[in-house]
Amino acid sequence: MNTPLRRLFLLALAAAFSSALPAAAQAVRAGAAQVRITPSEPQPLAGYFRPRLSTGVHDDLWAKALVLDDGARRYALVACDVIEAPAAVVEKARMLVQEQSGIPAEHVFISATHTHTAPDVAGAFAEWLPGRIAAAVSAAAQAMQPARFAAAAGSEPSLVFNRRFFMTDGTVGWNPGKLNPRIVRPAGPVDPRVSVVTVDSDSGAPIATLVNYALHLDTVGGTEFSADYPYTLSRLVSGARGGGITIFTIGCAGNVNHIDVSDARPQKGHEEAARIGTVLAGQVIRTLAALEPAGRPRLRMARTVLSLPVTPHKPEEVEWSRAIAARWDQGDKLPFLDIVKARRILDLESRHNAPCRAEVQVIAAADNIAWVGLPGEIFVELGLDIQRASPFRHTIVVSLANGSLGYFPDQKAWKEGNYEVVTARCAESGGERLVEAALRLLEELKP
Repeated sequence: MNTPLRRLFLLALAAAFSSALPAAAQAVRAGAAQVRITPSEPQPLAGYFRPRLSTGVHDDLWAKALVLDDGARRYALVACDVIEAPAAVVEKARMLVQEQSGIPAEHVFISATHTHTAPDVAGAFAEWLPGRIAAAVSAAAQAMQPARFAAAAGSEPSLVFNRRFFMTDGTVGWNPGKLNPRIVRPAGPVDPRVSVVTVDSDSGAPIATLVNYALHLDTVGGTEFSADYPYTLSRLVSGARGGGITIFTIGCAGNVNHIDVSDARPQKGHEEAARIGTVLAGQVIRTLAALEPAGRPRLRMARTVLSLPVTPHKPEEVEWSRAIAARWDQGDKLPFLDIVKARRILDLESRHNAPCRAEVQVIAAADNIAWVGLPGEIFVELGLDIQRASPFRHTIVVSLANGSLGYFPDQKAWKEGNYEVVTARCAESGGERLVEAALRLLEELKP
């Protein structure tokens, strides 16, 4: 082939190859924003079995959004400082996002940080919250600019403790108390991984820092609104990065908390939350030195909805549960697990024992970065299973995303019993089915 013809052939081949590339391989734009969701009036606080009414604000609660766009498709990831993201709130927020920002409802990923010092997501607050989520996404969409990603994973083992323990009597205890002489050893692992994804403008200015860590958010207690330890984490990380919004998501921490049972010192209150946030921020900042540029930007998403059977109960247990609930409402002191079991049965009865509708969603931003959303409090073992088998180097598993179906213990825990098993709405093996679905979606999206 002579030189002019060869040049024309190569140009035509390059043009054909370029047009065949998926739109997701083009440059990605990103924008981030946060909208305050702290109520102006006292609200019932979530997280405990006795009602609490808020008495003030220690630090504000936020809905934080990151919007990604490759020119062909657009996605939004949102994290809210609330205890859960019920499916009804998620669906309403998604429809508002679609109407206001043009992002398809199924392209919106909404999670809760699981702070126990935020309003119960019910009533007027649940009606108001979707509009605030949509406002955060809209502001993020308006702030989009060409962006680049980087990711790294650090490790912070000093803050995380499995809260289930083998006891001297052969049982498995739950939160058995500090310096309890009957404790033998932890009944499960922890996940010390600190996942960090940075999103910066082409000029290097920070847009967002996404942090994921598998640690329960029940540090503060009391009756003041607070985001818990992500408050300190966000302030320090954004300060160290020179700006941008820090977005925290909770990993698989269904059986992991911050309590060191070998240490007699109290671990509750704003001071403890500040300590945890500071230590975690320090690890995030150290991890920034190990950031590696993302692989080829390729935005894509996959999702599925599973129908999971509910935990069975006998017909005669319904009346027993009503009697327990009545006595609890009257202030009687009752065995804790009786209260937990009765609440589960009455909740399932109110839903006519309908199967759990469990959404699993995966959003990939690059060849080596993917977020997995699971709709409940997921045991750490299940999250570790997903990370180990995922084809993405940085697989960020987010609990309490796109729904709130309660605890998902692994099968080992189902045999051991105690709180998380007694309260679980979805039946045994539900957690393993979430893992299977997540891995199937990750394989669909793999590079």
